[in-house]
This record gives sequence, structure tokens and C-alpha cells, in this order.
Amino acid sequence: MPTPDIRPGPAAGPSRDGAVDSRRLPLYAAGEIDVPFVVRGSAEIIPRDTFWEEHSHPTHELLWNQRGASSATIGARVWTITPAVGLWLPAGTRHSGWTPAGTWHRAAQFGVHAVPPISDGPVAMEVTPLLRLLLDRLDADDLTRDARSRTEAMVLDLLTPARHELILRIPESPLLAPIAAAVREDPADATTLAVWAARLGVSTRTITRAFRSETGLGFSQWLATARMQHAVAMLAREEEIDEVAACVGYHSASAFGAAFRRITGLSPGRFRSEIQ
Repeated sequence: MPTPDIRPGPAAGPSRDGAVDSRRLPLYAAGEIDVPFVVRGSAEIIPRDTFWEEHSHPTHELLWNQRGASSATIGARVWTITPAVGLWLPAGTRHSGWTPAGTWHRAAQFGVHAVPPISDGPVAMEVTPLLRLLLDRLDADDLTRDARSRTEAMVLDLLTPARHELILRIPESPLLAPIAAAVREDPADATTLAVWAARLGVSTRTITRAFRSETGLGFSQWLATARMQHAVAMLAREEEIDEVAACVGYHSASAFGAAFRRITGLSPGRFRSEIQ
């Protein structure tokens, strides 16, 4: 496979004209198409905000970014993808995606005949500098068969689940849907659990139990995670940390930084340096 011609320019924000590209790909079952490779990579700098309609691959897929942050949706779960934390999708997994303009998008396909599934379902993966270098090496046209086999073996050996992941399960029940919609529309929404309970005519305990049952998180944990997903997208657009903190509902950069570190394992400044 020829090395992709990708020359990064300045990081871009949302498409200037507000338009969104939509890409449609086929739905394949695992192994439906035989492929002649063990690992094959692709790379693209996304010129406009892009929505990838639901699709699936006959191969396993590893998604990550050379620059920027994007997301993939599998069922009711939304995964954030960055240069340090990618997403492993077993062959046949249906997913859709969102890739903002300026993202340097990377993907690698793994043949099911040669690579057993890493997990039964999607899983966040550590994308270390060494793993990135090895995947880049596989794009070279002049690799000998033996060199390619050794490199592929090292790539497979380095595939490790991430210690931190940014994943949000979107509640879909009629009770919680209004809360989820409000927070995703405005992450700074300061409506308390008690106010939501009064609006919806239920007890705070009922909402708390419903959140735990549907998302695996309590209301405050879910809210913090939703806010951090929004914050990651803003940091990828090079917005100031103070502005990001205010936009996602924190009164100070220090409070935002502490919450961000708890969820992602990094400070906002360190995170931004890693995705640019």
C-alpha cells in the first residue's frame, strides 16, 4: 500500500460554511471478504466536519488520530478517540463516527484470518509512540516480507487496552432522555438533580437509580463525563483552557483541571499538547 500523501497544515476548527459532509460505507459481517493482508493502514486529513453513517468492516479495525479528537458511536455508547487513546472495533461491529475538520484521521485494518479478536466488543486501546512508528513503517513500499512479518508481530504484541477511556453511554429511557438532551446541548447546564426530579415528577433517588442502571454511572459522574467529552473537542480546536472550563460548567480552571484529570488521567494542558 503506498504511503498516503498527507501534509498537515494548521489545525482547523469547524467547517467555515457550517456544512457537514456525510460518508456512507457498506455493512459487512466479520470475515465476509477475504483480505490479502495482516495489517493495512490508512490516513487522511479531514477537510470538513464529517459524519460517517453506520457501517461495519469485514476486518478488525483500530481507529486513532495523528492530530485532533473525534468520536465513534456504537449503540448508545459514544467513544472519544485521540492520538493517545484509540478504539479497537472487532470485525462486523456496527458503528458511526464524527470527525471534525482538521482532524488527522488514522485507521488500521486487521485481517480476521491472521489476527484473533482482542476483545468480544469495542475497547479503548493505548496508542503509544512506538505503536504509531510501527504502524507507519507498515506503510512503506520497500519492506521485505520478513521485515513486514516482524513489524506486524510487534504491532500485535503492543495492542493493549487503555488505562483511561472517555466513553459515555447515552440514556434513552423517556425519564432520562430530557436530561441527556439538555446536557449534550449545553454542557454548562447547571440544573441540579433536585430540580430535574421536580420537573419530571419523580424522586432524586429514582433518577439516580435510573442513571446507574442505564449508564453504569451516577448522575454527577455521568454529567462530568459528558462535559469532558465536550471539553476534549474544544481543546482539539485550540480554544483557551479558561474558556473551555466556563463552557462546560466550571467556575475555575483549577476545578475543571481536577475533573479533567480524574476522567482522562491528564491535565488539560498536557492533553492539548498531545492531540496537536
